[in-house]
Amino acid sequence: MPSPTERLLSDAASLGVPLTERDAARLFVLLDELVHWNRTYNLTAVTTRAQMVTHHLLDSLAIHPDLRGERIADVGTGAGFPGLPLALVNPARHFTLIDSGGKKVRFVAHAVRTLELGNVAVTQARAESLTPAHPFDTVTARAFAPLPQLLRQAGPLCARDGQVLAMKGKWPARELTTLPPPWRLAGGRELTVPGLAEARCVLVLRQDAAAAPSSP
Repeated sequence: MPSPTERLLSDAASLGVPLTERDAARLFVLLDELVHWNRTYNLTAVTTRAQMVTHHLLDSLAIHPDLRGERIADVGTGAGFPGLPLALVNPARHFTLIDSGGKKVRFVAHAVRTLELGNVAVTQARAESLTPAHPFDTVTARAFAPLPQLLRQAGPLCARDGQVLAMKGKWPARELTTLPPPWRLAGGRELTVPGLAEARCVLVLRQDAAAAPSSP
């Protein structure tokens, strides 16, 4: 029977993420900290370690191939997913993890210090209240809100030629008919997360260059 590390390396590879053993060890440290904090602060409804591997680590890493650019924002990051696992395996990219919940932000900041993630900034705020000095190349959101609301709140954080990666369960056909202009569906795919029987997909949302307002 493969060890937990061997299984994680294999499952991540099936998602197109070539983890090293050190990466795997650090991801397990993240789970150790999450389990410890969750006993007191109830950060996630996922309570078993095995479920955390599938529902948090692998589910987060599944969108690794869809990232674009160097500046990534994760809105509604919660306990740090998908932002923390993606930041750990993308040290050359800079991640800003955003959430309005104080307990969750404190945990994420603790995890960043523990894992020595120098490429991560943590911000306690609502996405719609932020005006970044430099817009982001990719904005990620996992089960954040219906697509129209997500784009109204987090879309302004995105560079005009950037993208929003919306992680969903079932393919949201109805929501896709109500995208606010200038946003459009530029791509997307069903996700097969090892060990996770639930439906997963990622939508790639970009702005129509012809309709997007000119930069000031």
